[in-house]
Amino acid sequence: MDADLINGLYIVAFVLFIVGLRLLRGPRTALRGNQVAAVGMAIAVVATLLQDGVGDFGLIALGLAIGTAVGIPSARAVKMTAMPQMVALFNGVGGGAVALIAYAEFREAGGDLPLEELIPILFAAVIGAISFWGSNVAFLKLQELTKARPKIPPILNAGLLAIAVGLSAGIASGAEAEWVFLGVLVAASLLGVLAVFPIGGADMPVVISTLNAFTGLSAAAAGLALDNIALIVAGMLVGASGSILTKQMADAMNRSIGNVFFGGFGAGGTALASGPGEGDEDRTVRSTSAADVAIQLSYAERVVIVPGYGMAVAQAQRTVADLASELERRGIDVTYAIHPVAGRMPGHMNVLLAEADVPYDRLKEMDEANGEFGRTDVSLVIGANDVTNPAARTVTDSPIYGMPILDVDKSSSVVVLKRSMSSGFAGIDNPLFYAENTSLLFGDAKASVGDVLAEVHSL
Repeated sequence: MDADLINGLYIVAFVLFIVGLRLLRGPRTALRGNQVAAVGMAIAVVATLLQDGVGDFGLIALGLAIGTAVGIPSARAVKMTAMPQMVALFNGVGGGAVALIAYAEFREAGGDLPLEELIPILFAAVIGAISFWGSNVAFLKLQELTKARPKIPPILNAGLLAIAVGLSAGIASGAEAEWVFLGVLVAASLLGVLAVFPIGGADMPVVISTLNAFTGLSAAAAGLALDNIALIVAGMLVGASGSILTKQMADAMNRSIGNVFFGGFGAGGTALASGPGEGDEDRTVRSTSAADVAIQLSYAERVVIVPGYGMAVAQAQRTVADLASELERRGIDVTYAIHPVAGRMPGHMNVLLAEADVPYDRLKEMDEANGEFGRTDVSLVIGANDVTNPAARTVTDSPIYGMPILDVDKSSSVVVLKRSMSSGFAGIDNPLFYAENTSLLFGDAKASVGDVLAEVHSL
């Protein structure tokens, strides 16, 4: 096939990738952005298949059929609450595919590859294996199939990384044995597992973003080895955007990326988050009713809604949006305070609220929202536990110490919607629940918000 035609198709695909990525910046254009990028990927696949010597078309067709049969029904059937798990799982599949491609290329060549191909293949194998196994552990934790959070010494992770790099250097220096390459994959795989297992739930969005960037970088490296421009460009776009997002989210949590990835945050303790000088005898909560909450909201001037994973689990976003619309109709200023790591994946709350047609300008990022809590009459916290926990400011042995939080406790009144007094995903108690200006409305978030809305209508 004519090389100019193939390169022309690749250029069209790259342009569509970039346009699609740009459209993902806002909820109103995100769907179109996905569609544009998907068209670009389809063009890139066709261009690759048009190249001479591409391989066994029957096997390729079988792979496409299996992937389509698994992917489309899974994506259509998944609930929004399970979307983070699916993102982690699909991301891991990408990293695993890259690692397998790297191994297959090395084995087919008998290890006899020029250095400019060998180094990208080794990089793709290491990063792809880390991404695959790390993403699978993230899936298990998000699906709550495991709650294990062992304390893994950072020196162990550093040692595994050194082994993977050392074996890779040996291969690059002339060791052609297949078992050495398998050793690289095993060391990288163990690193992926052990690096993610200690991670607490509060920083899981950062982990997912990091692993997503890893998958992109490994794909780009595989593209260099295979001389496939589509893999290079697509991989670098994913790797660069994922790296930027990871850095922004880590900064929002006051953590270094290395600290997050090597298990420094979220590992270990589940100490109660009581403040200095607070005894257990003072730790009482004030339960409230839907009628009382409706009165507070109806006579407020400023209301801030703080959504969290509890809202996602209850699928309460549309009911919340209806309540906000009713309050706004009565002249009350209603905004939403969004923490960067609320939920289980980057942008989780933004996606849910966009699904409920909440105007995007009503969503306030943490820095902007925190400046408003001091003059807020009522903060309505819906299933957001860890990101509103004042222990992050004062309790030095807390797993979330130092993480910037939403300062809802500075509001005149705080209403927290919870199913029970169980801790959040980080596994620690929240002193906000025992504050004098806090009351708790127990029950399913969707049902509770619906009850409050009914009471508001009756006033």
